[in-house]
Amino acid sequence: MCGIVAYIGPREACPILIKGLHRLEYRGYDSAGIAILNSELKLFKSKGKVSDLEELIAGKDLSGTVGIAHTRWATHGEPNDVNAHPHYSFSKNLAIIHNGIIENYAPLKQELLKRGFTFQSETDTEVLIHLIEDIQLNEHVSLDKAVQIALNQVVGAYAIVIIDKNDPDTLIVARKGSPLVVGIGENEFFVASDATPIVEYTREVVYLNDEEIAILRRNDELKIRTITNIAKTPYVQTLEINLSALEKEGFEHFMLKEIYEQPRSIRDSMRGRLNVKSGVVSLGGIIEYQQKLISAKRIIIVACGTSWHAGIVGEYLIEELARIPVEVEYASEFRYRNPVIYEDDVVIAISQSGETADTLAAIELAKSKGATIIGICNVVGSSIARATHAGSYTHAGPEIGVASTKAFTAQVTLLTLMALMIADRKGTISKSRYHQIINELEAIPGKVEKTLLVNDKIIELAGIFKDSRNALYLGRGYNFPVAMEGALKLKEISYIHAEGYPAAEMKHGPIALIDEEMPVVIIATNKGTYEKVVSNIQEVKARKGKIIAIVTEGDQTVKALADHIIEVPETEEMLVPLIATIPLQLLSYHIAVMRGCNVDQPRNLAKSVTVE
Repeated sequence: MCGIVAYIGPREACPILIKGLHRLEYRGYDSAGIAILNSELKLFKSKGKVSDLEELIAGKDLSGTVGIAHTRWATHGEPNDVNAHPHYSFSKNLAIIHNGIIENYAPLKQELLKRGFTFQSETDTEVLIHLIEDIQLNEHVSLDKAVQIALNQVVGAYAIVIIDKNDPDTLIVARKGSPLVVGIGENEFFVASDATPIVEYTREVVYLNDEEIAILRRNDELKIRTITNIAKTPYVQTLEINLSALEKEGFEHFMLKEIYEQPRSIRDSMRGRLNVKSGVVSLGGIIEYQQKLISAKRIIIVACGTSWHAGIVGEYLIEELARIPVEVEYASEFRYRNPVIYEDDVVIAISQSGETADTLAAIELAKSKGATIIGICNVVGSSIARATHAGSYTHAGPEIGVASTKAFTAQVTLLTLMALMIADRKGTISKSRYHQIINELEAIPGKVEKTLLVNDKIIELAGIFKDSRNALYLGRGYNFPVAMEGALKLKEISYIHAEGYPAAEMKHGPIALIDEEMPVVIIATNKGTYEKVVSNIQEVKARKGKIIAIVTEGDQTVKALADHIIEVPETEEMLVPLIATIPLQLLSYHIAVMRGCNVDQPRNLAKSVTVE
């Protein structure tokens, strides 16, 4: 959830740290802080965004070549100056930044209070740094040893970096359940929650594993030990992130840029996997477990948020094409209901970041029961990528906007490829039908490009509906998860309450909400249950609801009924989600802009939910 960045080396630390915070601000933006060590350990922090921190430190002497910085998404303690990170230890000789939750902080705090410690904040993090210092002083051990002992006493998740006033040549780093990357440069180290603050300085990185402690000493090699004191050899990887992907490149917001990147991101997700000429769909990352998928009696998809909606589309695709029963589970509920999992089950875990704590927990439960775990995520080297037996990256590229857009369509693309691959190998689809679908799939990026041309029409609609207090999104079949995703986008960035519903279920309750003030967005493309959807539109119209319909180009029937229509290119029914979601993303975006909302950093949200 929170963003961590740290540096030690020959350069001035402050500019690197501030730029890194801006790169990581999508992870949390309740408050921000920085600590720089020169002759003394200077610490500054502020409620609000990184820009507020920059104002606070303007004109201050923050020269120094070692430092830590943090941007926060609040868990324990309200977002304010005091609860912002970094946090001092009791003596102020140490300072810490932390991403995660220390679940047993309350009993630890009580014990420390009994021993005379006082606390400045309400955070669990301050408890941890006091505990570390207490161990360091009373056990007469080095800081890295004190960290090791302390981490064996805490329950929960953490990514931490600690700086020591008395040792300006060392940073101590550790992780469990929260991501942390160490960048290795020329006589320098960089630390961050993901690779985005590191890539412009070095492409050589080490992704820390759970319960590992890294010791970063100036002019020394990276050393890694486990919290049980086992030495580990660092596994160095080379980053392949394009720096331009981290900039807005002329767009007003990252979200808009990422919406417009979807023709490319969908194409990239198919590249090397779909060969229409030879009629081959191949997912190299899961070849070893391909037979497991083909012979699976059941597939369970676990995910959260937008990834869960992609999972629902995946359920429809796999059941229709491969004829394998699929269950889609909220990862946050999965392990708390004692699910029935068999050794021949295949679990597909979907996450943009690859760090979603609930999804990771679901993976661990399924693994403990002997199931095969396939991952679908967007971030190379992420925790889910390492926790699964096999998987595929979406190749969407960095997604900075908190509201997911291109990640959704990339996930759906990958699930479509997976369903087609299984169906072809199983023989549950005819060759003619198979070739028909893959030809149409190859054409999708071009059709998404065409769909993006509706932007001006969407701006008009946004102006009409921007002051709505509620909205209803309806769809049937493959368009039902698209309706849910459209509603989620509106909620996330414009703060308008919206509900995504199966169109036929409207009569079982939500129809009571419909009046002349209620915009109803209906996905009514001319495939599948088209006639039934037309009937649902008539039901809404009879209650004076304002109808915005997503229709296939040339549609006349719905056009005569709806108040507003948005036309999209015709495609296969199962591929409609890849196109129909585009206008809904644009509608949410433009409404949010017109309402003056912070599109890329909506309130109370963070990009990567790394706490349960």
